[in-house]
Parts: sequence; structure tokens; C-alpha cells
Amino acid sequence: MIAYALLIGLVVVERLAELVVARRNLAWARSKGGVEYGRRHYPWIVAAHVALLAAAPAEVWLLGRPFVPALGWPMLAVVVLAQGLRWWCIGTLGRRWNTRVVVVPGMSLVERGPYRWLRHPNYVAVVAEGIALPLVHTAWLTALAFTLANAVLLSVRIRVEDAALAQAS
Repeated sequence: MIAYALLIGLVVVERLAELVVARRNLAWARSKGGVEYGRRHYPWIVAAHVALLAAAPAEVWLLGRPFVPALGWPMLAVVVLAQGLRWWCIGTLGRRWNTRVVVVPGMSLVERGPYRWLRHPNYVAVVAEGIALPLVHTAWLTALAFTLANAVLLSVRIRVEDAALAQAS
């Protein structure tokens, strides 16, 4: 349980780093005339991610979920790969990356890095991590609940993002 708590703590630190980058990029985008879309759904996304990071260790602790090596180690690998993909997206988008949907007028779509193959590679990372992080320590209820909530939220988010990008093109 201590190792799992440490893993969750590392993911929390990673999320805080994302927010620092996002805040800096939001200021830059606004200075360039960036327009934010989908403000109403954003707090729900934040709430879902906070719930994931709180519920997974709580489920492990309260329900006595064991670490099962045959499941835990592969899921840890998925978590690490998801973080790698997430930061590849952040690096590829540079100042354009944000946790919010912000479009700077006149900027073309990015078509390099993981965006050569996928329209929304960061969301692949989010989905993979949302399933794998709880399953590292068999917190399957959290994995299921987050996956269902995230599916609803991403369906809204992707529609908003695609519409915003279409308007800007």
C-alpha cells in the first residue's frame, strides 16, 4: 500500500506540473487572442480526475484490495507509457497545449509527433491511465467508475474541441 500511495503521489505531482504548464500556456494564448471553449464542462473534468486520484487509494485501503503482480506490473507499465504519451503531446504542442480548450486564431493544426497518427492522442493517454492506475492495485470499482464518467466527459470534450478547431481553421 505504501508503494501504491507513492505512485498516486507521483501522479498528483505530475498533474500539478501540468497545471503550471497549462496556466503559463493559457496566459500566452490569451495574449495572442486565444479564445476558450467549453468552460462549463471543464470543472467536471477536474472533478473526475481528482476523484480518480482520491478514490483509487481509498478503494485499496477501505476494501483491502491486494496487489496482484500479474495485473499490477502490466498496469504500472501502461501508466508509465500513458505519462510518456501525455508529455509527448505536451512537448509537441508546446505553448498550444492546455488542460482547457483554447484556440489561438490563425494558427494551423499541429500534424507532427503523435498528432501524425491520432487526432486526440492526449485522450488516449487519459483513457489508458484512468483504467490502469487503479488496476495497479486492483481498484476495479474506481477504474470502472472513472472510465464511465470519463467516456461521457470525453464525448463532450472532443465535440467541443473539434468544433473549436474547425472554427479556427
